[in-house]
Amino acid sequence: MHGTDETARRLLDSSARLSRDPETEIDWEAPLGDGYGLSPEWSTLYGTAYWEELNEAQRRELTRHEAASVASTGIWFELILQQLILRDVYSLNPASAEFQWSLTEIADECRHSIMFARLTGRLVDVEYRPRALARELGRAFKTLARGETAYAAILVAEEVLDVMQRDWMRDRRVAPMVRTVNHIHVVEESRHMVFAREETRQRLVGAGGARRWTSALLIAVVADVILTSMVTRAVYANAGLDADRAVREARANEHHRALLRSSCANLMDFLGEVGLLTPAATRVYRRTGLR
Repeated sequence: MHGTDETARRLLDSSARLSRDPETEIDWEAPLGDGYGLSPEWSTLYGTAYWEELNEAQRRELTRHEAASVASTGIWFELILQQLILRDVYSLNPASAEFQWSLTEIADECRHSIMFARLTGRLVDVEYRPRALARELGRAFKTLARGETAYAAILVAEEVLDVMQRDWMRDRRVAPMVRTVNHIHVVEESRHMVFAREETRQRLVGAGGARRWTSALLIAVVADVILTSMVTRAVYANAGLDADRAVREARANEHHRALLRSSCANLMDFLGEVGLLTPAATRVYRRTGLR
């Protein structure tokens, strides 16, 4: 059985009251101003020697490219998410709250993808996409993922982006348009995360140890691919930095890893609660910086 109709009905009611429309709520023609693309503390270089050498204009430009790359990664995974959910509800009763909520979530994600696409066009004049290997892995995942593997992976992607955007939407150093986009996304994704948690719990009812071990490891690998796709080498080059040095310092940046760990503590607690935080999966999360 899919997630409870009671949860789905509650989310449908919330959506009817609180859904947002980026087309009408955001003035897409407004000047972007001189704000950052994301909170400086969330920059992959913040806390490094390289960051200290950058002037204010260089820091602002870097964060705009980082924000555009993160948004593009968000679009990529939202496209995967939509296909996972469509396939999952293919045989559901259209009269059920679960079916109707699932289509509501897909509609939300369509708006979010358009919103992110418009934002990236305002932030930078280059295109960002995950590397080719990540795109092909995503193509396989959206075709093969089932049950808790699909929904927990959706949850991981949504939670990681959520914790970042909650900081960015409150930070007045961030450009107003970016703050509004982040706020809309956070409000609507909160419903999606409730549903993903409920579905993950439901799908694991009666699951054996081998299945949990396999699912846990696959979900951790998905998290690793998503995190490593968010800010790629091209970001540093397009921001006018020494890409080789920037990549080295970003990979060794303990400040950024600590920020990810502390922000994803609730996510890790949930995965542990439902039996998806095995030793093998934990090793992957540690490599990624989430544990």
